[in-house]
Amino acid sequence: MSALADCRDAADAGTCCAIVELRQYTLHPGRRDDLIALFEREFVESQEACGMRLLGQFRDLDDPDRFVWLRGFADMPRRAEALAAFYNGPVWRAHREAANATMVDSDDVLLLRPARSGSGFALGDTRRAAFGAVAPPCGMVVAMIWQLPLRVGADFVELFERRVAPRLLDAGATPLASFVSEHAANTFPALPVREGENVLVCFAGFDDEAHWRSRFGDLPRGSNARRGAAGDPHILRLAPTARSLLRG
Repeated sequence: MSALADCRDAADAGTCCAIVELRQYTLHPGRRDDLIALFEREFVESQEACGMRLLGQFRDLDDPDRFVWLRGFADMPRRAEALAAFYNGPVWRAHREAANATMVDSDDVLLLRPARSGSGFALGDTRRAAFGAVAPPCGMVVAMIWQLPLRVGADFVELFERRVAPRLLDAGATPLASFVSEHAANTFPALPVREGENVLVCFAGFDDEAHWRSRFGDLPRGSNARRGAAGDPHILRLAPTARSLLRG
């Protein structure tokens, strides 16, 4: 079985992946489309060839200088192997200066694991658009991030699902996945992650911005509200790029 197949199957049958990074990059003004073009041309297949899975790339709809993406791994040891292979490899060496020139900060990273068995992304046979091809229609992906004072236990996950998931379904949204913080030591210290935090992250798909606003427009959002009032989630409203597997 290939490393990529391991990544697809490691969490549970039909879901991906056992470890997921939620990466939020702050970019120099006006450089987001430059990074996306480079990323989708050079950094998708090349990362997957090293044993990780590129789950989604997005424009943050509330911040024109914010690029958000997700990548998954089979487990923490293979995360270290995959990242070392890519960042020490020829593709990153050839393009890192161009990529880094677009970025102000790339260290806003949450390391996550599925909140329970089967709560990872169920991508099935989803196929990625080829570079330069006309992308299939897509909606909007929303990430809701709850900051919590303690590690998330099974009781809290059950409570969350009883209270939040029905509201999403009633609003016509598509629940996509739910994750909690992975507290294992960062196996690739060259890339920092946000350590010592306890989060629960829920991803859902909406038809478009109007669909979101009609049901949840009163919730706080925006990249400047990472830690809102107690009980309020931080909202990321995300528009998939042309080659994102997650499409809303």
